[in-house]
Amino acid sequence: VQLQASGGGSVQPGGSLRLSCAASGFTSRYHAIGWFRQAPGKEREGVSYISSSGSTTDYADSVKGRFTISRDNAKNTVYLQMNSLKSEDTAVYYCAVDKGGLGTLEGRWYDYWGQGTEVTVSS
Repeated sequence: VQLQASGGGSVQPGGSLRLSCAASGFTSRYHAIGWFRQAPGKEREGVSYISSSGSTTDYADSVKGRFTISRDNAKNTVYLQMNSLKSEDTAVYYCAVDKGGLGTLEGRWYDYWGQGTEVTVSS
């Protein structure tokens, strides 16, 4: 099982980025996928998740209205579109798979994690 997160970078406040989480070694369309982030000196927090079918999504209050999660099961990939980025969105972003559940913003329920992709929002 491998999850490859990509798409991070440096942007100015108000900018946009799209993160991708490509799965290999398993069929991700059967499982919920979550995005998490960890800023320097802070605990990891759940950002968003999407159910296996894509019919259910949820977001942290801090990103609602700005971030959109989606999935392309044909490509075994989940995306996180991040708009109106703020300096407080600066963090390393991780994707993870919840093999046994419907998805949650709580990271302790996730089984496999990808390596992170760094997002820096700064003027």
